Amino acid sequence: MPVQRLNHAVLYVRDVARSVAFYRDALGFRTVAEIPGGRGAFLQAEGSSNDHDLALFGIGEQAGASQAGRATVGLYHLAWEVDTLGELARTGARLRAADALVGASDHGSTKALYARDPDGLEFEVCWLVPAALLHGDHAMTTAPLDLDAEIARYGADTAGGIGVSVPGVSA
Repeated sequence: MPVQRLNHAVLYVRDVARSVAFYRDALGFRTVAEIPGGRGAFLQAEGSSNDHDLALFGIGEQAGASQAGRATVGLYHLAWEVDTLGELARTGARLRAADALVGASDHGSTKALYARDPDGLEFEVCWLVPAALLHGDHAMTTAPLDLDAEIARYGADTAGGIGVSVPGVSA
């Protein structure tokens, strides 16, 4: 049976309360359950009906920084998809306000923002060009993202990922 989608992610963090506040304020997650004593929390993305989309487990301030990709193997980042370029722009503003935004890339069929949480764990927030709007060669590329130009091209409210990560609507 092929994998259909990512159900949830689990992160080890230094301070659960600090991380919950970050993911709430920057990405709109809400807490659905907590482990007593600040040992963990389960969060749900805005608009999700999943029991949780992100779990955070605290391991304390003494924890060292992740060395994944620098000195050890490990996960580089998770990517969360937003519905519209307008939402990507609003998320970018929240990430800038939190001093968490570290990059923005145009990958052709994907428009992406990159950020780091309070523990330095990197994540991506992206919008996917709908399949019906993909024209020509859309090989993976990396170029600077001009979000204003992409909004002018596709519109701030165009639903992303249709026919790519979201099933197309039958006519």
